[in-house]
Amino acid sequence: MTFSILVQDAQTNAIAGAAATGSLCVGGWVLRGRWGAGMSASQGAAPSTMWGEAVLDEMGGGAGARAAVDAVTAADPGRAWRQLAALDMGGGGAFFTGDRNTPLTAGHVFAGGVATGNMLGSTSVPEALAQGFAQARGSLPERLVAALRAAEAEGSDTRGLMSAALLVLRPDAAPLTLRVDYAEAPLDALAALVKRATGGDYADWAARVPSLAEPYRGLEE
Repeated sequence: MTFSILVQDAQTNAIAGAAATGSLCVGGWVLRGRWGAGMSASQGAAPSTMWGEAVLDEMGGGAGARAAVDAVTAADPGRAWRQLAALDMGGGGAFFTGDRNTPLTAGHVFAGGVATGNMLGSTSVPEALAQGFAQARGSLPERLVAALRAAEAEGSDTRGLMSAALLVLRPDAAPLTLRVDYAEAPLDALAALVKRATGGDYADWAARVPSLAEPYRGLEE
């Protein structure tokens, strides 16, 4: 029902993710991130937001992505209905897909990232996500949107798209979490939101609020 990508970006020292789906509110359901632990995407026919948090707990405690995914999924008797991807702070990716998710399902681990999907129009959608991100130019949020567009062109969610989101975490900036919970063209809406949120007065303000690197920063700076 969803496709997503998680990446580590050496250019900006960020970890990030993006997702889109043929249902509502993909950002609230799928994407989780915690600096120092990693990123997660919990999706599927019966997605568990608790999986997304639990796998971050595992990685925050020192587990790599593969061990973290295995630990979280093995304990859940409902795992056949779910899909989980994780990216650790070292750039290692891993995923799990339960065998009762709606086909087509697929996953792809690549250097510095992992992409997954279910209810897909093509099993090559995760690879399209990775290639779209790698070939894109522009800022990290713009490259994430480009990855989603590449996935849409490759086969997308079989129902079309209804919502899209992205999350970017870096120590020297406030989190960038953007969600389009419903739109007829959610990738266009997300691209427009990226442009607004990363330029102009909003971006100037966001650059002066506290971050992990400067937790006590104020507007007077």
